[in-house]
Amino acid sequence: MTIALIIVAALLGVAAAGSAVGKLTKQASVIENLTHVGVKAKHIPVLAVLELAGALGLLLGIWVTPLGIAAAVGLALYFLGAVLAHLRLKDKPADFAPAFVLFAVAVVTVVLELNR
Repeated sequence: MTIALIIVAALLGVAAAGSAVGKLTKQASVIENLTHVGVKAKHIPVLAVLELAGALGLLLGIWVTPLGIAAAVGLALYFLGAVLAHLRLKDKPADFAPAFVLFAVAVVTVVLELNR
């Protein structure tokens, strides 16, 4: 179970960090997607920091279980918020599939963290 947790948490951490880098480097597609769902420009760096904190928390959570649980729950809520923002606008599933997949992976990570 621990090996599965480390693999899933690492994948989620890398994805969250990559998403944060897209925000911090102001990649056009990332910024366009965020503004589409109503995120103001001043909030984009905050979202990136939250993702980086989650990624770091998952890494440190390998040794500090409560931190890993908190990071996984935080990222699950973060990506749930992204999915809900798209649903509010009645976007097509393809538009929010990446956020939904990351939400699902975060939920799996929470379950694995709680069962270690």
